[in-house]
Amino acid sequence: MSEESARAHALALYHRTAARTCHDVLAGYSTSFGLGTRVLPPRQRRDIEAVYALVRVADEVVDTRGGADAAEALDELERQVARASVTGWSTNLVVHAFARTARRVGIDAELVDPFFASMRADLTVTVHDEESYRRYIYGSAEVVGLMCLAVFLNADRRPGDPVRRADPATVAGARALGAAFQKVNFLRDLAADTGELGRRYFPGVGDNGPDDRQYVAILAEIGADVDRARQALPALPPRPRAAVAVTLGLYDRLLTQLAALPPERVLERRVRVSTPRKLIVLGRTLAGELRGGVR
Repeated sequence: MSEESARAHALALYHRTAARTCHDVLAGYSTSFGLGTRVLPPRQRRDIEAVYALVRVADEVVDTRGGADAAEALDELERQVARASVTGWSTNLVVHAFARTARRVGIDAELVDPFFASMRADLTVTVHDEESYRRYIYGSAEVVGLMCLAVFLNADRRPGDPVRRADPATVAGARALGAAFQKVNFLRDLAADTGELGRRYFPGVGDNGPDDRQYVAILAEIGADVDRARQALPALPPRPRAAVAVTLGLYDRLLTQLAALPPERVLERRVRVSTPRKLIVLGRTLAGELRGGVR
């Protein structure tokens, strides 16, 4: 084997190892999100795993690591992403995989910077008003929906080809999708966020959780986000449409379970969808998508 061939082989192994690391991060942290990715073609699945893994690592810095050096750790992670986005290489396997995806599908600082800004807010902001809440939702969740949309449209993009951009309605749907998922998670994690992390995301909601009126308004807000996301589904390519439909179905189920609880109960336990129920949602969603012509 020539030196050039040996280097190419080693580089391909590094790429595969980075991708496998991201796969393991997703598998370890989210069965619901992971279930939806199984519908995707291999390259799109690896790209989404890379996006998820970076988001998860940043979240772990501020939520799990925490402490006096969390800001420094988050800054270093952001610097690693910025460098790798230029060079296409990182010694951090998750960052390496994310940068390779970002460079190919057109994820740039316009999406990455707001994400890290929201992560940084978790280190300093404990109570959100309406403005900071909207800003936080955009950076922590809506841009992630836009990153996923970039993957769906550009996973097979070749060097030199223009980046495909979505129409405004599809962009709005991707943002709504991320927002809905984040807000559902805020409700599910209400006890941990308020009791352990000292954070209150929903404006006007106190340490004892939402009152009846606030709870109804929050559920209605999430329901509107879900509806906007679902309306944008037809614009997606077939396999991504099916994957998003599966994940939407799972979060729709969570929303139904949350709506069936009185608001005080959300502080007592984290609502989950059982594995059998997840498989039912998966089967029904895919059956419906297949009837609609997904291949």
